[in-house]
Order: sequence, then C-alpha cells, then structure tokens
Amino acid sequence: MKITEIFHSLQGEGIKIGLPTTFVRTSSCNLRCEWCDTRYAWEGGEEMDISEIMEKIDEIGCSRVCITGGEPLLQDDILSLIDQLLENYEISVETNGSIDISELVERDLMVSMDYKTPSSKMNNKMRKENLNLLRKTDQLKFVISDKKDYNFSLNVIESFDLECKTIFQPVEEGDLDIKELAESVLEDGLDVRV
Repeated sequence: MKITEIFHSLQGEGIKIGLPTTFVRTSSCNLRCEWCDTRYAWEGGEEMDISEIMEKIDEIGCSRVCITGGEPLLQDDILSLIDQLLENYEISVETNGSIDISELVERDLMVSMDYKTPSSKMNNKMRKENLNLLRKTDQLKFVISDKKDYNFSLNVIESFDLECKTIFQPVEEGDLDIKELAESVLEDGLDVRV
C-alpha cells in the first residue's frame, strides 16, 4: 500500500487530543478540499507491504495508532493492516466520509469521520448513510470556516440521531473565529466539542 509517512506525535484534535500516538498517513485522496492541510498526501507515497508498516509501528512502541491520509479506505490492504494492528494496538481510523465505513464499524476501533462542509467544496461527495453507522465510540468532525458551515453542520446534527461524539474544528483563516464559534455552540445548546 502507498504510505506518505509514519511518525510519532501527540494527537492534535478530537476526543483523544494530547495523547501520544503513532500516525500512519496513507497516500491518495479522492477529494480535494479547499482548506486541506495535508495536500502532500494527495499523491505519491512509498509502496510498503503490511510487514514493513508493522515493523515501523512496532519500533516506535506506542500503544495508540491512528491511520489517516489522504483517504485510508482507498488502500486495497487497509482492512488487513487494521486487523493485524488490532491484535496489539488501540486503533483509530480517520476517513473523509465519502466511502462506505460499514466494514470499519464491525471492528473494535474508533472511526473519526469528517463530514465536509460547504467551504470545503466537497460537501456534495458525502455519504449520508455513514452517519447512521457511527457508534458511541466514534467521532464526527465538521471543519467550520464560516456561519454557512456552522448552519450546515447544525442541520446535519438535527437531521440524524447521532450516537457519536461531535467536534466542530475551526479553520485558522476562516471567517468565523473560535470565540464566535464557541458563542454559537453555547447559544444553540449543542453537545459538541470545539
């Protein structure tokens, strides 16, 4: 499978923020989000087999592994890698929400799914069926750039009976700063993390 990088760092977002984690960043993505912060993973990468990936992860020796991208679900062997990792590691998989996640939710891992907002220019690529598959142990992330994104996200939350944790991630250069976002969340009584 194509891998952009494998590295050890602190989780920078979501419900596991701050926890030491090994990141496996796969290459290739089927979306082109306007504000993507990992464009370098859209193409390229190094071809690695599962044993090479496992060896690097084992060398790092961290109990948590986050598989991210690009879009991990585009990799042919991703489920085989996940199954091997699940034998010894706590796994999370970050996915962009455009590909069926039904095989992920059958496994003992955390799905971290983005749901693209209008500012990404990819919101029409989302697979709404995935929202009904998310469990209490999973998380749903909306990247919020402006009030339109906020209202879009609010509509999605109100339209689905979500069990998962929900995160509103502000864009640094967005038109809605974190203070305004926090005020809106409190005013609307939302049970989301900002």
